[in-house]
Amino acid sequence: MNSTPASEFTDLYELLQVSPNAELDTIQRVFRLLAQRYHPDNTETGNEPLFQQMLKAYQTLSDPVTRAAYDAQHRAQVKLNWKIFDQSSEVSSQHDERKKREGLLAVLYRKRQFNPNQPGMNLREIEDLLGIPREHLEFTVWFLKERGDIKPGDNGRFMISIKGVESYENLSMPEPSEKRDLVMLPAAHEQAV
Repeated sequence: MNSTPASEFTDLYELLQVSPNAELDTIQRVFRLLAQRYHPDNTETGNEPLFQQMLKAYQTLSDPVTRAAYDAQHRAQVKLNWKIFDQSSEVSSQHDERKKREGLLAVLYRKRQFNPNQPGMNLREIEDLLGIPREHLEFTVWFLKERGDIKPGDNGRFMISIKGVESYENLSMPEPSEKRDLVMLPAAHEQAV
């Protein structure tokens, strides 16, 4: 079976905020709630593109034949996502984890820096920016939350904390040889004045 590239694959279960094991009545109940919220006629929270996506997702998942076909594709995509980070050795997986932490902190750092009034980002935005599936970010988010580098905000959003800013800035500090050159430059400038 051909699997869709991760960037083109839409997880219909995630879109409808239900488990892949959800019963049909659960899918129907959740869809009705979401449809009321995002229907274009709702002046406060209406969102036509999102509503149309949810409607297609509901139509796919509420029909047993189309759901079975989608489930096969969904399982293949989940397997593909896990292969992206093939953890062949403990060292490479630790290195990958450090890179994910650095990437997540970088995204939240820049968000706070350029939009201080709305510094939060949800996991989907982070996932899209980093190109890393949500499943692979859960440990990273947990670790950074527990360490105090990020904190939860409103509506499932995360934002960088003061400790996180310091952690990120320490990660992006120049190498010791570069630091020495930077320290010497201002001193040389002062002597010339």
